[in-house]
Amino acid sequence: MQLIITAEGQVRCIYAEAIDLAAIGQLRIRRGSFVEPNAAGQWMVDLSPVQGPLLGPFAQRSTALQSEIVWLEQHWLPPSP
Repeated sequence: MQLIITAEGQVRCIYAEAIDLAAIGQLRIRRGSFVEPNAAGQWMVDLSPVQGPLLGPFAQRSTALQSEIVWLEQHWLPPSP
């Protein structure tokens, strides 16, 4: 689990239960994507909540979830320059 701490002291991360995030302060959790099946039963990753693309289709939900995490780690999690 990566924690990014900004110069203002805010912490950003992709939510996981690896640590108790409430222990470091007040939480503001927001959705990064929607992982949903399409009409054909394949999985799509909609990253529009973070101004990202639509990824997929994926045959397995687990593959879609991993793709979501990879995209968020590469494009959303790093601090803006």
